This record gives sequence, C-alpha cells and structure tokens, in this order.
Amino acid sequence: MEKPKGNRRNDKTSGNRSSGDKRRNERRNSQSDRNKRSNSEPENVRKDWGSVTRHGAGKLTREESEDREERNKRTATRIPEDEIPARESSDRLRSEATEAISRAKARKKNTRKESVKKRVPTPNIPHQLPDAGKLLRKLLGEKRGARAASLLGHAAREFEDEKFVAAQKILNSLDEKSLRVAEVVELSGLINYRLGQWSKASEFLESFRRITGSTEQHPVLADCYRAQSNWAEVEILWDELRQASPNAALVTEGRLVMAGSLDDQGRTSDAVRLLEKGWKVPRQPKEHHLRRAYALGNLYERSGALPRARKLFTWIRRHSPKFADVDERVRDLS
Repeated sequence: MEKPKGNRRNDKTSGNRSSGDKRRNERRNSQSDRNKRSNSEPENVRKDWGSVTRHGAGKLTREESEDREERNKRTATRIPEDEIPARESSDRLRSEATEAISRAKARKKNTRKESVKKRVPTPNIPHQLPDAGKLLRKLLGEKRGARAASLLGHAAREFEDEKFVAAQKILNSLDEKSLRVAEVVELSGLINYRLGQWSKASEFLESFRRITGSTEQHPVLADCYRAQSNWAEVEILWDELRQASPNAALVTEGRLVMAGSLDDQGRTSDAVRLLEKGWKVPRQPKEHHLRRAYALGNLYERSGALPRARKLFTWIRRHSPKFADVDERVRDLS
C-alpha cells in the first residue's frame, strides 16, 4: 500500500470492496423503508460496519489504474532468480538499479521512531457488553439516551452510504459520555479511517479494542498505523490477531495489511512468503480467498514471477470474472 491519499489508502496488496454496493443500491430503491428505520436502535443498523470498512481497507484503486511497466518499476525485492523463467531476465535486470535506489529512499523516508503502546492483552473471549441503546440511556438518561441512540443509527446509515463527513458531524454532536459506548467509538474510528485521518482513527479503534477486548477491528487499526509508517504496531496487532484467530476472513484481512507493511518497507520477498504461508487453492473460494490470491498475484507480477502471477489471476477470473481488474491483468500477462 502506498502512502494514504484521499479517503482511503491506495493498496498494493488487497482485494476489492464490492459487497457494500449491492446493499446501498437496494437501500436507495426503498426510501420509505429508510425513513422507517430512522428511529431504530443502533444495534439494528450496525450490521457489518467492520466488514464494510475492512473491505474498504482493501480497495484496489492504485493497482487498477497502473500499467504493468509502472508496477514493475516499483518492485522492491526480487523473487529468487531460479524461480523466474530466463526470458524475463532482461526486464528484471533493467529495473534492478531503479529498485535498489527505491529501497534506499524508502529506508531514509521511513525513519520515524516507532512507539510500542502498552496494551492489556485481549481476553480469550471478548467482553459481553450491553447493547448501545441501553447503555446510552443509562449514561445520558432515558430521553437524551434514546435520542443519542437514534443519532448513532443515523450516523451508521450515512457511513454505509459513504457519506463520511455527514456521519462524522452526527457523531460529533453526541455527548462526550457516549464515547464509553463501543459502537460509538468503533464507528468514529471507521469514519476517520475512511476520511484518511489515521491518527484519530487509531485513537478511537484503540478505545474500541480496550472496551470490547475484541480483535474485530485489528486489520483497520493496523492499517492506520501502517499509514503512519508505524511498522512495530502493525506487527504487534497482526500477532495478536493471528493468535486469537477469530475467523478466516478477518485473519486474511490482517494478513493483507501485514504483507502490505512488509512491502512498504522494501521487504517484498517477506510479504510474498507471508501470503504464501498455508495457502491452498480452495475448491469453492470465498471472497477472502480471492483477495489473498489477488494480493499474492500482484506481488508475483511486480517481482517478475509472471507465470505465477498469470496462474493466480487466471484462477481468480475463472471463479469471479468481474473481480477487480483481474480480466485486464490476465490479458496483460498472456
């Protein structure tokens, strides 16, 4: 992933984010239903904020718009030479000097001191918390709490419609006591993340981690630190997520962020090994399988292992022809 720009980091090692589009279109086709939901409790509208944003963490904006030559120029580390066909060696040699210079610049650029935060380890089982509506009424009183719950639900819908500034304004209007509610700090973190406000996002998501004891937002939190070149925090969060192993999709998102962090540091071979570790081609792939395969194929292509990249992109296209720019990638490599 390159340095963050706009409302989302342009990512070198992640998959697409199309799952929310269908839901948003369905909502827009039913304005009356939307109005009926305006006073619903936040737990009813929360849905998959984490899923939406973690998939956002993998938007393929940069790699989709780059041509192959540009991708090859930015290759940081080579795949072992004996693994690449000889006919590709001339291209590799031409880019070798450029890559060496790029690595040196990257090391100079990323000299920021890394602070390792003192965190209480996450529990084996996340904390059991009351729902947001009840907790807000307890903190703010019945009337104010009910209104805060309604505003939280409104902010959640604005977030799902990618109206991040509007969602942020709604949450900013809540009483400071609301920040004791997990759903409030979680959504605040996700909104700031999508707005590219990495430091604020990490503060909110650290609060979410502390309140809930959950690793659900670890990939997003790690990506915030990655945007700030805080490699140590990325690795710590990846280790915590990997050990907790909540589910395959979530661990895959964390793996993609960690691989991107390694690639950012010029450690592309390490990033490849991380994505290769334990990888087996599934018979019935789910989206997180496709995203991991795309990320690995992308690194293969940028590293000069074109046959491997072509094989993975072809496999993705066979199972999901419209996944990201996979059709174009296959054509470019054919």
